[in-house]
Amino acid sequence: MGRAAVRGGKAGRGEKKGSRVPRIPREPPEKLAARAAEILRRLHATYPGANCALTHRSPLELLVATILSAQCTDTRVNIVTKGLFEKYRTARAYAAARPGVLEREIHSTGFFRNKAKSIRGAGARIAEVYAGDVPRTMDELLTLPGVARKTANVVLGTAFGIADGVVVDTHVSRLSQRLGLSREHDPEKIERDLQRLLPRGEWIYVAHALIWHGRMVCAAQRPACERCPLADVCPSAGKC
Repeated sequence: MGRAAVRGGKAGRGEKKGSRVPRIPREPPEKLAARAAEILRRLHATYPGANCALTHRSPLELLVATILSAQCTDTRVNIVTKGLFEKYRTARAYAAARPGVLEREIHSTGFFRNKAKSIRGAGARIAEVYAGDVPRTMDELLTLPGVARKTANVVLGTAFGIADGVVVDTHVSRLSQRLGLSREHDPEKIERDLQRLLPRGEWIYVAHALIWHGRMVCAAQRPACERCPLADVCPSAGKC
């Protein structure tokens, strides 16, 4: 899901050096709303059915994968979780995992000590407080170790189909700024801007679509504006 803070921090930590977002003039609210609607229409046409790239079969697996995805690519996470998910089938199994063993198993995802601690802690709380089932509300998810708002939105939206908010990772943050959908840099403020602009029924989809677009076209350092389907409605086209 892109890069984010590992523990309790705000999702969507700053972009790598070289990522540029030009200064974009303010535009009337009605013009911005119309442009946002057109961007959404084109995303649907370009990325129909866009969804989460993290391999999972259950809300628990998605939660673990999302924790592991902080500062790590989804491709690497999917490699690691292939064996991890066969070994650990329940929240209690994660809670009982030996710290050193779990750290070695997830070592290649980076920040492995913090991630192992978060996964074990989340497993313990899910087992003890929620009878082994990943909770289905934002407030409850935020009580789990290693879970901040971005991770909670991933689980709610992808695992449960609950549009409580918009996932804001670095791709969504970068594209929201380049497309002029938000002038903010704080992920929670970007999320609020997107919530105001887009219908609730699109909140889950738009994050997935922007993530795919960020990976495939609008890269941090060399955006491919010449082949971007949004170029003529993007105030940053040719300027990054």
